Amino acid sequence: MTPEEFAKVFDRLRREIQKVIVGHQELLDQVLVALLAGGHVLLEGVPGLGKTLLVKTLAQALDLRYGRIQFTPDLMPADIIGTNVVMQDATGRRYFQFERGPVFTQILLADEINRATPKTQSALLEAMQEHTVTAAGAAFTLEEPFFVMATQNPIEMEGTYPLPEAQLDRFLFKLKVEFPQVPDLMEIIDRTTRPDMPQATVVASRDEVLQMMRLAREVEVATHVRAFVARVVEATHPRPGASTMARRYVRYGSSPRGAQAMILSAKVRALMAGRANVSFGDLQALAAPSLRHRLVMNFEGEAEGIDSDAIVANVLEETPELEGAKR
Repeated sequence: MTPEEFAKVFDRLRREIQKVIVGHQELLDQVLVALLAGGHVLLEGVPGLGKTLLVKTLAQALDLRYGRIQFTPDLMPADIIGTNVVMQDATGRRYFQFERGPVFTQILLADEINRATPKTQSALLEAMQEHTVTAAGAAFTLEEPFFVMATQNPIEMEGTYPLPEAQLDRFLFKLKVEFPQVPDLMEIIDRTTRPDMPQATVVASRDEVLQMMRLAREVEVATHVRAFVARVVEATHPRPGASTMARRYVRYGSSPRGAQAMILSAKVRALMAGRANVSFGDLQALAAPSLRHRLVMNFEGEAEGIDSDAIVANVLEETPELEGAKR
């Protein structure tokens, strides 16, 4: 597959999903970027904005198996990964058999993930990072592609649990779902109140998706571009060399996974445009979704309600694109 073929398949997939999803152009592109970069996405927004419909439509357009887990306070880890059950054969002999849970799918919707306890949320950690599940001493490999899209209500809403930092770090992107504008809202009303609801058709196969994911890994990144990413991530840490706002408001900066997220997603964005090289523009466009959930504010940042997006914007503003350039 060439970069030009990649761009055509991506555009075809985007247009097919837009037959069902109204607006959210940038959000849709970023979800597709995360999928093809081999990562996972955390969507944050109030209920009713179409987050669940987006995941189902993506699975339909790619003809991939779709699974859904509704997270609730009483959900247990075994409800996600599965459990051993006692079976009996024709001779009356009893034995244990592992019954797979809903995590054994290809596109998984973890709906309202922050309504479950941290113990249950952590059951997804191995699956998200290693694409394997370990149960009763046996390891099971998940079928590729494996993509988790988790939704959460804003943290300040009642009955939610903040996600552990270790789990947040497993998400390639954290995306914010904004309330639609009036024209989009009118279109949503029109589409969803007709006798026939729009449905997505298959426009790309599993093999094509895997080819696109492999091609994204092969995109070259120049040394000075990689150095820019390293300096951006370093500037999020409150120590000498940090940005002005990071030194004042941040307690812990991004992990190395933030740099990996920026590079991998920028490779996909370059291929979207039919390019085989990553530009500074690709990195700057994807810095906020890659880093916003990896920054931990200090007391002053929490007290003043500083948004992590403002920190990322300040980091980009004060980080030179070329080594040795003035701040």
